[in-house]
Amino acid sequence: IDFATRKIAKWLKPQKVIEQNGDPFTIHTYSSLRYYLVKFKVGEKFDEENKGLDNRKCKSLVTWDNDRLTCVQKGEKKNRGWTHWIEGDELH
Repeated sequence: IDFATRKIAKWLKPQKVIEQNGDPFTIHTYSSLRYYLVKFKVGEKFDEENKGLDNRKCKSLVTWDNDRLTCVQKGEKKNRGWTHWIEGDELH
């Protein structure tokens, strides 16, 4: 991500929506600059293209770590991924 985009992005408050319909999950991330969608099943590796974010291609695996949904991404850049959990009314 270039310097200008990084500066602007730190001021944005993206909205994230996580949906589960049976086994599959869908995560929608919205901001005034970008929209990103990822679909996956917990415990199954999948190809992910982070188009609109940093344009990486990677193999991703999402698992449950206690009450946290954790994704490990392996590809062009090392040590990438994310973790989401609910605390009270807030999604982290």
